[in-house]
Amino acid sequence: MSSLAPVVLILIFAAAAIATWIAGVSLSKTTDALDIRFDLGQEIGGLILLAFAGTLPELAITVSAAAGGHLQLAAGNLIGGIAIQTMVLVLCDVAAGPQRPLTFLAGALTPALEGLLVVLVVVGVIMGGLLPAGASIGGVVSPASIAICVFWGLGIWVIDGVRKSPRWKIEMPGAQPGRRHHRDRVVDRPEPFAGVSNAKVMSRFALGCAVTLAAGIALELAGSQLAGRADVNGVVFGATALALASALPEISSGIAAVRLGDHALAIGDTFGGNAFQVTLFLLADLIAGRALLPLAGRQNAWLAALGIALTAIYSVGLLARPARCWARLGPDSILAILVFALGIVGLVALPGS
Repeated sequence: MSSLAPVVLILIFAAAAIATWIAGVSLSKTTDALDIRFDLGQEIGGLILLAFAGTLPELAITVSAAAGGHLQLAAGNLIGGIAIQTMVLVLCDVAAGPQRPLTFLAGALTPALEGLLVVLVVVGVIMGGLLPAGASIGGVVSPASIAICVFWGLGIWVIDGVRKSPRWKIEMPGAQPGRRHHRDRVVDRPEPFAGVSNAKVMSRFALGCAVTLAAGIALELAGSQLAGRADVNGVVFGATALALASALPEISSGIAAVRLGDHALAIGDTFGGNAFQVTLFLLADLIAGRALLPLAGRQNAWLAALGIALTAIYSVGLLARPARCWARLGPDSILAILVFALGIVGLVALPGS
């Protein structure tokens, strides 16, 4: 794409973003249908499959960037994407208003556990970034990348156990959690693709995956060219414009969940996708042939801390349950906007690695 004019690159980037949105909506519906029909969410393998489907844009961008040697862009998209995707909850809060904030309505503590899992794996990202470049297994894989995957797997196992057999009982007056998981049927609403055969649903799922992967590669190729020509740092571009484009499916599915009254599901999906996303560092290491985390630098460490801060804000909101809205936003969303804005200003001002 190096020979294409900037206007053409912008059009390609915009078209790929639109394709990501459309394919993401289709993936969300087909994933719901397959989960209900095959009871995928009951098992750990199903949970991994569902997380994989929701992270396809980031997967495509990571693979393309790592293979093309755009390591800062890959790391910035994975780490910065956590902050961007957490800010999707601001839009969900607007959709849930104006009477009560999203975190008041959620009425479930399982999303708070998923938020803690995000904090745990992102701390692994920060610690991995502090390791020397030579600290790798076989000269390729960072031990932190493996540790992140291990802790993510253990965390999912614990959370799934809590979901199936909770050890506590809570009362949250006024809460409207809706579905707690994709495997639960939507009340008074038919299953997605009701009357459509399993084979056709799986074909649509496969097509959505293919379109998402192709669009993700186009986003990375066009984005890396645009960032280079505009002399924009790869970390900054990956954490902002590229992360926003890859978060479009989460925006669509999150707002759709809130409109259906699935407030707990909207938060849980956001945190669950963020936790899974950083496990892609292991794949990025293998494709790039070197450990990425020690090369992440201060800017990515800053982004990781920003992601932790935003996750903590909404996790506290789930526990504190603020009861009032201002301009359709709960106080946690207002605080998140301020912290995110300060975080981006700091990112731009922070010297590179």
